[in-house]
Amino acid sequence: MIRVLVADDQDLVRAGIVATIDAQEGIAVVGEAADGAAALRAVAVCAPDVILMDIRMPRTDGLDATRRILATEPGARVIVLTTFDADDLVHAALDAGACGYLVKDAPIAELTTAIRAAARGDAVLSPAITSRVVERLLAHPPAGFVAAVPPAAESLTDRELEVVRLVADGLSNLEIARVVHLSEATVKTHVGRVLTKLALRDRVQVAVWAHRHGVARPPV
Repeated sequence: MIRVLVADDQDLVRAGIVATIDAQEGIAVVGEAADGAAALRAVAVCAPDVILMDIRMPRTDGLDATRRILATEPGARVIVLTTFDADDLVHAALDAGACGYLVKDAPIAELTTAIRAAARGDAVLSPAITSRVVERLLAHPPAGFVAAVPPAAESLTDRELEVVRLVADGLSNLEIARVVHLSEATVKTHVGRVLTKLALRDRVQVAVWAHRHGVARPPV
């Protein structure tokens, strides 16, 4: 059973997320929080496998709460919930240690897939906003963001390039595995090799690299 903590300051939104998750097989909500400080306390009590964390909350916001949770529980898996008008905070959320992000109006299947992926140790990039985040980071990259990445892709194998394109599309390791007909563990190995070869930190940087160097497929 995957244990989930839901942190959101909007009661109706939180109640909807909780009801949705509790209806899924193999997933259960073990705690709720209306702000980041409450989320910190709940993590200590409930020991969730996955935390769904809103960014904008009173008192302690989701970014600070994520940093503080991961400082004491480095194995925790935090998925940040965001809206389109909070795109500028996505990189900050990942930098704080979140394993990914979702839009609040994501389909139920996408939400549950993301929770299962996070629980397996995978990163979660919502296809709905990955392209927007990449576009923003390409136009206004933070200081040093992928600045040292070599421009050539010759160091990557054909399979690794294929995986890079799928990461840039916003697919999880499991989804990539289904597309390329490999095991999830093999895909995870390929992603790790890509990060090492290109000296990148996470999947968002892989997506930015792919778009910057013409490896990613153009948007449809």
